Amino acid sequence: MQNNISSKFQSLAKEEKNYLGKLSFQKMSVEYYMNDCKDSHPAVYVGTYAKYNDGSLFGMWVDMVKCGDYDTFMEVCHSLHADEEDPELMYQDYECFPSSWYSESGIDEDTFDRIIEFTELDDDDRDAFEEFSDAFGNDCIESFRDRYMGKWDSEKDFAEHIVDECYNLDKMMGSLASYFDYEAYARDLFIDDYYFTNGYVFRR
Repeated sequence: MQNNISSKFQSLAKEEKNYLGKLSFQKMSVEYYMNDCKDSHPAVYVGTYAKYNDGSLFGMWVDMVKCGDYDTFMEVCHSLHADEEDPELMYQDYECFPSSWYSESGIDEDTFDRIIEFTELDDDDRDAFEEFSDAFGNDCIESFRDRYMGKWDSEKDFAEHIVDECYNLDKMMGSLASYFDYEAYARDLFIDDYYFTNGYVFRR
């Protein structure tokens, strides 16, 4: 009888050791995906509702670019909280992507893919995209790329650019070209065809 009890405890101790070893391995494996705040990569701070309700903010800033794809992202999040059998993930904070894509309770695959596509824009274009999204309620990056016309000091400056690109006023108007009313032309352009916000111009 004593031998059976001893064997049972030894077996349980071995299982516990293996479990702790697994957690240790998982902890090491997720460290690569930690956001170091140096690359301006989009990231979320991943905790769980269970830990939060117990007063614990344990978690990690997970770098979404390092994850690369949604399946890896989810694997990292669950590995981080492998001490819970079925962790209910809680995205407690976010950085470096539009607020409209953030949700405390979940990030689906489509949203993850949009965030990764967003990182392919340069810094100026990211700012422009956020202006575009706010103005049109459109978070499609392909649509943004099709409609973005650049950054300009004013509507008049953009109108001058359009005239220079599309017309030869000297040939069309001769000496009268210097009297061309760019401000009036700009007003016409931005009534129906273009939209100007904080220096960014978009096709409507």
